[in-house]
Amino acid sequence: MDKKEIESYIKRLQELEKEILNDNSDDESIMGDLNKLLFNLGDDIKNQVEHQVNRFEIKVKKLSPNAVIPTYAKDGDAGMDLVATKIIENTSFHVTYGTDIAMEIPKGYVGLVFPRSSIRKTDLSLTNSVGVIDSGYRGELQATFKKVYGPNDVRIDQTDYKVGDRIAQIIIIPYPQITFVEVDELSITERGEGGFGSTGK
Repeated sequence: MDKKEIESYIKRLQELEKEILNDNSDDESIMGDLNKLLFNLGDDIKNQVEHQVNRFEIKVKKLSPNAVIPTYAKDGDAGMDLVATKIIENTSFHVTYGTDIAMEIPKGYVGLVFPRSSIRKTDLSLTNSVGVIDSGYRGELQATFKKVYGPNDVRIDQTDYKVGDRIAQIIIIPYPQITFVEVDELSITERGEGGFGSTGK
């Protein structure tokens, strides 16, 4: 809730208080209005708390004035866009972009760097498919792309990202700390040891 919404609730509660203190007021009607107001207030508070629970702050450091802090393009997006500020290396086979952004991911969380959907407009492929940014890493976020070639070793359309473009997206999620326990037998399942294609086409 913003300041105006809170002030609106306070004002309406004050109005209802005056009506309750008025001997000529309709108590049943006032209590109905009060009950409805408190119900809406409780619902708004619940939504606010849930909204805050799903958000937390992560420290970000700009390594140059040109750096762009990652942001969501639209409300509800899972990934935050990473913007290229420079080309670190550009060979015949790959190109590496720098973002001039470093961040402090909390322990228990990991940053996963994915391609953006705009990659289909280029002839690039993110080399490690999904980049893993561990919580202990404090260096610059970079992205290296493999240049895709055609059947005759010719670049398909020679379209790359440029400095200033959104080149990738980062999703920050929690992960469990795993401890492996060695056993002699595993539980029995319907699939069992069926591997690739075991469930059919």
